[in-house]
Amino acid sequence: MTSGSQEDPAARPRPAIGETIIGAGVLVLAIVMFWQTMSIPVSPIYAKVGPTVVPMMTAAALGMLGVLLLIDAWQGGWQTEEEKSVTPDRAALLWTIAGLVLNVALIGPAGFTIASIILFVCVARGFGSKAIVRDALIGAAFALIAYFGFATTLGINIGSGWLETTIERVIGVEGS
Repeated sequence: MTSGSQEDPAARPRPAIGETIIGAGVLVLAIVMFWQTMSIPVSPIYAKVGPTVVPMMTAAALGMLGVLLLIDAWQGGWQTEEEKSVTPDRAALLWTIAGLVLNVALIGPAGFTIASIILFVCVARGFGSKAIVRDALIGAAFALIAYFGFATTLGINIGSGWLETTIERVIGVEGS
């Protein structure tokens, strides 16, 4: 007599190793963020809202996300049957990595805008775009808005290069 309540061990989902590592990494990031936030000096001037509120909320949200990712990973992961048969697009990954590496390498010598344009073009290429000039113009618009937003609104220099210096001179001459 066979029991209908017995499960086939092969039918039970196994913990997904990659997803478990990602979930654990997010959880560790939340713990480190919480720990580092606790070391931020808080002046007694602040009644309730101080410099640690947003980092604490972010650490809590990351912690919840890490726990949810771990639960999902232990239940077998988040891949569907269709995704298991798809091979990763290595060229897209390489384009994205190349854009990030070039951005980090060029932000100092070339400036924020040029480095960001190259990053935008490489990532767009990774997503399948072949319109390099269009992507460069879109990247330039976003980068210049970000740069001058930080420079004028917040007074923060996020990487001034020859392009930013030239634009500042032109704007400075026109404004005089």
